Amino acid sequence: MLPDPTFTAIVLAAQRAGVVDPLAEAHGVSHKCVVPIGGKPLIVHAVEALLATPGIARMRIVVEPEMDAPLRSLLPVTTSKVDFVPAADNLADSVFAATHGVDGPLIVTTADNVLLTPGAVSAMLRTITTIADVGVAMATKYAVLTAHPEGQRRFYRFADDEYSNCNLYGFGGAHAIKAAESFRSGGQFAKKPMRLLAAVGVINVVLMLTKQLSLKSALGRLGRRFKLRIAPVVLADGSHAIDVDNERTYNCAAVLLEKRQGQQIKAAA
Repeated sequence: MLPDPTFTAIVLAAQRAGVVDPLAEAHGVSHKCVVPIGGKPLIVHAVEALLATPGIARMRIVVEPEMDAPLRSLLPVTTSKVDFVPAADNLADSVFAATHGVDGPLIVTTADNVLLTPGAVSAMLRTITTIADVGVAMATKYAVLTAHPEGQRRFYRFADDEYSNCNLYGFGGAHAIKAAESFRSGGQFAKKPMRLLAAVGVINVVLMLTKQLSLKSALGRLGRRFKLRIAPVVLADGSHAIDVDNERTYNCAAVLLEKRQGQQIKAAA
């Protein structure tokens, strides 16, 4: 059996400049990434899942400089293992800054991805070290709604199924980071379709809207725009697509975290 590949994890934890996050405000904290859920700040759940994944070498957290010290005191890692990178004006530049000087596979996720698991990260690593330059984690509509009926309300429609994004991305190395250009407009394609148009092109959007492309085919066409192999990583557990965006998804994630914790306690007994 081949050893687990080493990788660098990047956690996007900044919030939009000049915008007060409603969830942070509701919970009396300055940043959404430190909103408590399941007994821990949001970001700690994501960090712990990454740290539990075999092969992790380093972690880079993209956040506003004033949050460096507060986060260092919260994270379950020594400061020597973690670098803090100042957030840029948009997601693409933040990813580029965080990946500067890094060689080898990269895993990118968000601080609100509280239901992330080591299994999902390992599945992404297998994809970007064997068959693709870039991986995008997705879950089917059925899987998401099975995990929680209120978990997501928007899905991407393809010829083969409907999917939701899981906020987990993989890049096989520095050569693949140019695909992060798709994030420059801010992502959230399901909420803001014009961003999808700019990212993937008119013809591809038309083919997607008319359900002429499967998820795999659509990402393959997107990959050709960047001269990269881009592949989906379809996760069986739909809870991976439920990140904490607002009070509704916060409540969904809290229920699922409690359920997981109960299962872990039962398994350890």
